Amino acid sequence: MVYVGIDLHKKTIAVCVVDQQRRVIGRKTLLCGEPAKIVTFFRGLGEFQAVVEATASYEWLWRLLEPLADRLVLAHPKKLRVIAESRRKSDKIDAQVLAEFLARDELPESYRPTPRQRQHRVLVRHRCYIRRRAAATKVKIRRILADYNADRPDLFRAEGLEYLARVKIAPADRFVIDQLLDEWEHQVKQLRAVEQRLKEFANDASAAEAEARAALRSIPGVGVVTVDVVLSEVADIRRFRSEKDVIAYAGLAPGFRESAGKRQALAISKEGSRLLRWALIEAAWRLVRLTRRWGTVFANLSQRRGRRKAIVAIARRLLTVMVAVWRSGVRYRPAAV
Repeated sequence: MVYVGIDLHKKTIAVCVVDQQRRVIGRKTLLCGEPAKIVTFFRGLGEFQAVVEATASYEWLWRLLEPLADRLVLAHPKKLRVIAESRRKSDKIDAQVLAEFLARDELPESYRPTPRQRQHRVLVRHRCYIRRRAAATKVKIRRILADYNADRPDLFRAEGLEYLARVKIAPADRFVIDQLLDEWEHQVKQLRAVEQRLKEFANDASAAEAEARAALRSIPGVGVVTVDVVLSEVADIRRFRSEKDVIAYAGLAPGFRESAGKRQALAISKEGSRLLRWALIEAAWRLVRLTRRWGTVFANLSQRRGRRKAIVAIARRLLTVMVAVWRSGVRYRPAAV
């Protein structure tokens, strides 16, 4: 058995092969555009285990090597700090360090979503991307109208669009607004299409996923969009040992610095999915507006810490509730006031 560390890049992969005593017995640089040569090289190794970091483009290589390897490991890049902090950093050294960690069985592994979880994540992130683009387009149109003191709140409703068509503005601005309107209308169509696709995706859910969706939707302030984001970004709740692990994964865990017996609280880590944090913060705002109990908690926290820190704390508590109902499958029941 040999152990292979793979440092993956856009055009090349650097490979280092070590034996059980962690002695280097081979190195190779292969082109990503030549998958047949990659397969030939790895087949020539005999029995092997391989490790690749969880970068943005590892999936194609994983599918290529999975039928060949005795074991394939996805390494967590942030936990492999020894590579990032090495003074002698190169592709060859990175691949060798990966191989040595694999041979010692000391690799911090990263979670690899299932095909359905990956497809769900693609659709949810694409919906968020289209929404951001549509919102930016609307802002540009409003910005032009602001120069004429002609903006109005209902601009993108039926009456507002009729008003926009007849408002008097300079020819160049009219040309730009017409193009921006065409762009916005196309984005609206795209958004409707991806939302329909997500509805169809939810209809094909397994019994366990359908149960999780129903349980999460029972929480006040948690709608379809929030449920989709949480399910797609967290993927499998069973991979977390506790609510604290999920909070850390979402980047909502507060940091701290301790020195000479004194402990100082820091801001949240903001690691992990930015989309997940956004969805939780937005749901937290809805929650404190919809329910008296959570609104009271938010008001008390705001007096001590300010509104921004208070809503982050609410989002953190909301996530613990979501984890609890997700694990149990039991609908949310508000505590008695």
